[in-house]
This record gives sequence, C-alpha cells and structure tokens, in this order.
Amino acid sequence: MIIVSFPRSKCIGCNYCVEAAPQRWVMSKKDGKSNLIGAKEKGGFFTVKLHDDELLPNPKAANACPVKIIQVREH
Repeated sequence: MIIVSFPRSKCIGCNYCVEAAPQRWVMSKKDGKSNLIGAKEKGGFFTVKLHDDELLPNPKAANACPVKIIQVREH
C-alpha cells in the first residue's frame, strides 16, 4: 500500500501531476489547482491510501511537481 499526500494550498496549478497520473489527479475548474482524487483533507493536507498497482504513476507526478509538494511513501 502507498500513501500520497500534498498541501493543496501550495499548488501552483502547473498540471504536471495530471499529465503524469491522470487516474488520480484532476485540475479544479474553480481555482485552477490540482485535486487528488479520493483524498481526505486533514490539517491542510490531502491524503489518499492506494494499492501498489498505482505506485508507478504517482512518483512520476511527485517528481514532475515544480514546487515539490507531492509526497509518495510506501506503508
């Protein structure tokens, strides 16, 4: 199992995470920032637990993020 989290308030809306992992990331039409699909918010961080089959695209999203706010870790 992996955990993906990010502080949405720090998102600059570059869209790189969506390009790297479109099954898990989407851009908000309201404010132009990324939304982590299925995530729950706690303390300003949006977090989701995923199965190992989503391990490959999410680190690509984290590496592509120019402000380096996406965290992917194995649990």
